Amino acid sequence: MKSFAKLAAALLLICALLCSCTAPQPGPEQGTTLGTEQTIQTPTTEAPVTDAPTQTPTEGTTQAPTEAPTEAPTTEEESTEPPVDPNVDPYENMSADEFYSNYEPADDYWDSYWRTQHGFMSGSIEPQDQKPTIADYQPMEDGKYVRNTYAYFSDDGNTYYIVDGYGEVVNQVFKGGAYVSLEEVAAYVFAFGDIPVNYSSSKRTDPDESIWGEYLRVNHTKFSGSTSKYPYEPELPDISGCGGSLTYYEIDIGTTGTDCDPSYRPAIYNNGSNITRGAARIVYARFDANGDKIIDINERYLFYTYNHYNDFQEYLNYQGGWGEMFGNVTGGGTISSKTDYNPTPYVPVVRRDFVNASTLQAPAQIVVVYYAPKFAFDGAVA
Repeated sequence: MKSFAKLAAALLLICALLCSCTAPQPGPEQGTTLGTEQTIQTPTTEAPVTDAPTQTPTEGTTQAPTEAPTEAPTTEEESTEPPVDPNVDPYENMSADEFYSNYEPADDYWDSYWRTQHGFMSGSIEPQDQKPTIADYQPMEDGKYVRNTYAYFSDDGNTYYIVDGYGEVVNQVFKGGAYVSLEEVAAYVFAFGDIPVNYSSSKRTDPDESIWGEYLRVNHTKFSGSTSKYPYEPELPDISGCGGSLTYYEIDIGTTGTDCDPSYRPAIYNNGSNITRGAARIVYARFDANGDKIIDINERYLFYTYNHYNDFQEYLNYQGGWGEMFGNVTGGGTISSKTDYNPTPYVPVVRRDFVNASTLQAPAQIVVVYYAPKFAFDGAVA
């Protein structure tokens, strides 16, 4: 009996152990395990719902590119760069009064181009005295003035950079631009071998009928240069009128008056309604012996006369660079007289490149300072 009792007790103990494994009660360790599972599962199921509105990755991505393209180009354009799109007309719907109210010369080719489309000026509009403004420094060698032989164009050929007597860039003219000042017109004609866009070849164009108004300039015709017909005129270099091979042309320079020639009364060249042509001209070599247009500027001559062909000064291809005066009044003759005349001959110059070309290799990097000439009126304004 004792053996049976021990066996029964052992069986009861085994049953109790088996029951405890199949029907477990929550305990501290099991509760922790379930809690951990919930902590992991809750973020994975609820985070997309609760966090998305606060993080908003899509909105952050949208805002950055919206602000950046707006700010960056504005900063670049205001600091250093001109407008990059030549197809944008900055003067569309702009009146002439508005344009000239705060006038500044054009600062690049495309600026000049768009001005031309509306009849707006590209260069200086300061009044022009009859006498040229001579540079404070003019290079000389062996007692002769030096003519600069360096032609400084932009890569596309649309801009000509004007230097001073030291070879430093001080101004520029743009092909197809409108100019009236002696310095800029001389540089333009010398560089491009043609007239600015505000010039009319006809001598009778009416300012009222021109988009250029008071900035209209007229006359672009052949200059005979015949000293037999006009004995008071000096002979220009190799001019066809005296048996030479070069054909010269002349254009008007609009000045504020003429006090050196009694045949021409002091008057403003163009008052917006009428033109009084005066006695000032640029005369330049336009065609060679074959009748072809002169392309190389070092084969071209350009002179200025403000007393109607009696005396001339050569343009020396730099700002304020004008050679020694020669001609009839210089020689003591009576102005425009065919009986009392004594024209002195052309004064030769030394031709030399006085520009340091190594400093002029990157036009886009050069800061061009606009030179505004100061005119001495000598009381010639009407």
